[in-house]
Amino acid sequence: MAQAKSKAADASNPAKKVTVTQIGSPIGRRADQEQTLIGLGLNKMHRSRELQDTPAIRGMIEKVKHLVEVKE
Repeated sequence: MAQAKSKAADASNPAKKVTVTQIGSPIGRRADQEQTLIGLGLNKMHRSRELQDTPAIRGMIEKVKHLVEVKE
């Protein structure tokens, strides 16, 4: 019953979204930064992705903040 309640609450309260655009190249960067960009769904310059605003995504953005542009 509690699960049904939380699902209903999720449906009535849409998750916040954040748009992330790659503005820097991972060439010459550490491998973990390149993998973080791939994890965000970015693999080419000027590509954008709309992602849910979660602590995990925010952490990934923080790691490559010099390579991406974020719009709330």
